[in-house]
Amino acid sequence: MDSNLQAIKQRFGIIGRSPLLDRALGTAVRVANTDLSVLITGESGVGKEVFSKIIHGLSARKHNKFIAINCGAIPEGTINSELFGHEKGAFTGATSERKGYFESYDGGTIFLDEIGEMPLDTQAFLLRVLETGEFIRVGASKVQKTDVRIIAATNTDLFEQVKKGKFREDLYYRLNTVPIKVPALRDRPEDIYVLFRKFAVDFAEKYRTTPIQLDDRAQMALERYSWPGNIRELKNIAEQVSVLAEDKMVSAERLARYTPQILQRNLPMIPDAGRRNNDDGATMQEREIFYKLMVDMKNDLNDLKTLVFELIRNNDLRVPDAGDIPSLRPPDSFSQRTNMPAPRQDVRDFLHDYHEDRDGAENQVNKPIILPREESESFTPTEEVEESLSLEENEKDLIQKALKKHNGRRKEAAQDLGISERTLYRKIKQYEL
Repeated sequence: MDSNLQAIKQRFGIIGRSPLLDRALGTAVRVANTDLSVLITGESGVGKEVFSKIIHGLSARKHNKFIAINCGAIPEGTINSELFGHEKGAFTGATSERKGYFESYDGGTIFLDEIGEMPLDTQAFLLRVLETGEFIRVGASKVQKTDVRIIAATNTDLFEQVKKGKFREDLYYRLNTVPIKVPALRDRPEDIYVLFRKFAVDFAEKYRTTPIQLDDRAQMALERYSWPGNIRELKNIAEQVSVLAEDKMVSAERLARYTPQILQRNLPMIPDAGRRNNDDGATMQEREIFYKLMVDMKNDLNDLKTLVFELIRNNDLRVPDAGDIPSLRPPDSFSQRTNMPAPRQDVRDFLHDYHEDRDGAENQVNKPIILPREESESFTPTEEVEESLSLEENEKDLIQKALKKHNGRRKEAAQDLGISERTLYRKIKQYEL
């Protein structure tokens, strides 16, 4: 099969060794000998029409006519007449009868490019041709027969068009009998420079000049470019550089000078870069907030570490292999690496005092807790006591707490409980407090 594909590439002038390209080409070869409808998808400029010619050239219809029709280029009011023909007087300007493409290319192949741009009423007529081979001229009543093979192509998602009601669902499934996906040029990086050289050589032969070449860095720039225009854009750039280049060996710098868009990488952009450079006051405020956030996070982590140690100690947990928990001290080169100035003096003093206190207790805090083997192997049994829901008990407990809080001063305790001092006296007597 590889030798067969290579022969087909040479016959139709296809250049490339990408597995994606070979897969699409293999599908076209296998479907060529049938009369099945084919839907070719791919971005604009990838060579969908070339695949339609391959299918026609390898089919039993290869000796009959082939025509490529761009559905988006024909006005909506005349596309039915172009495809199916019209009778004399069918509309204003129809001074004579006219054969349409389906009648003129009977027995051949019709390639409908940009099928997604076809009007809905024309889609209904096309569906009838695909299903029964019948059509009617505009302004006529006689049904005619045709035997044409339909190959459609689009650079849009037809299924999304179906969901939006812009394309008939039944026609979509009728056309999509055999789908062929033509890969974009950016998905074939191994073929980019080969194609560039082909276009440069063709240009040199046409104008009898020496073909240009690219150095390694320039070739890398070509491969990294996204190529939104695909092969069509690559050919334009090859011809443009062939005209403008003074030296036949083009460097990456020269290539970028001739075609600046080659350096576009579509990488993420850091927002508000200009504001950060111009508004020093706002920048300093943001940095102070950042330093404070770091200190708060460090305090929270140390509190969490202390809590974990207490849980281990109180619950007889064993940590035989625990190591020192690393310090959260920021590296000395933090400011240099982030291109940020040092924090204010009060922030630096705070960090210095914090690290001194931390370093003094580091040997006690960071040591792993290892319990001896002879300690209890199980947890201390506990008993769950049900909480009392008695109003009297809870009221009595609250009064005792209030009196204890205010050192027996009944007036302040009554105010804290939200009751009168007289009521408090009565409650104390009632509960014998």
